Amino acid sequence: MTGGRGPGGGVAGVTHEQRVAVTVIRSSASRCEPSTQHKGCAVHVGTFSIAAYDVVAGCAGVAVSSRMPSIGALSVFARAASGAIATQALINPLLGIDGLELLRTHSADETLRRLLASDPGADSRQVAIVDKYGRSAAHTGPETHPWSGHRAAPGYAVAGNMLVDMRTVDAMAEQFEATAGKPLHERLLLSLEAGQQAGGDRRGKQSAALYVNNGEPYPYLDLRVDDHPEPVAELRRIYEVAKRELLPFVEALPTRKNPHGRFDELFEPPAHPILTRAEPSPVRGAQTATPAPRRRVPPALDG
Repeated sequence: MTGGRGPGGGVAGVTHEQRVAVTVIRSSASRCEPSTQHKGCAVHVGTFSIAAYDVVAGCAGVAVSSRMPSIGALSVFARAASGAIATQALINPLLGIDGLELLRTHSADETLRRLLASDPGADSRQVAIVDKYGRSAAHTGPETHPWSGHRAAPGYAVAGNMLVDMRTVDAMAEQFEATAGKPLHERLLLSLEAGQQAGGDRRGKQSAALYVNNGEPYPYLDLRVDDHPEPVAELRRIYEVAKRELLPFVEALPTRKNPHGRFDELFEPPAHPILTRAEPSPVRGAQTATPAPRRRVPPALDG
């Protein structure tokens, strides 16, 4: 186990070097209640998330849900050349921004160590990190609100705070491990759904996000539900639409290796390869075979 002991005597971080996924529990009360806001007492953001890296496919991603609006705008960071990071509790987006840069040349464990050393509010943070080799690390500060904790294992790190109980984190980890072989975006969403079904944020539901990067400067998938009574269910609905109508288009976009793109693959061949309609020929009584234009699939892919 790495990362040593946290300021409160608990484990500050774990990495993939542990052969068994480790759960870190923060069940003691914090210095202020979640609903309290006064001078010197910051309101924490209850959230559950999973950061993951598929070393075979070479893609990184994060899925997250919270009882605050637009959680995906501040807590989700992923880049295939670096890894994936979820930052939550008393959110510090700089941990994600700086962390992705550190991950380019450092392990998840070393990245976590450097981030915490540079953050004066580390005791109030929760961070989940996975590097491009699948090594993971996580931190749950002693001032995060209960229930809070994390699990880290090869390929992923799950974290949550202000949860109903530890079953949310356990369910997410178990679901992710059980879906090995599926595309990363599907595994992330299934894990998030499992966490919600197990209890989720004890304050309720409001927003959710799913983000995946496959190495290009733009995201492979970037879906957000910013304010909804059932954000995870709504994220699933949007995801199914995206699978049908967005991902075929994204997969055909220009890339660094293929600047032209593969847009020709979005077209279906004619129903009949030789003759689909007849047109009058200059020769009386004859007809000319004219192939019908290929049609787009699906028709709504034009931006």
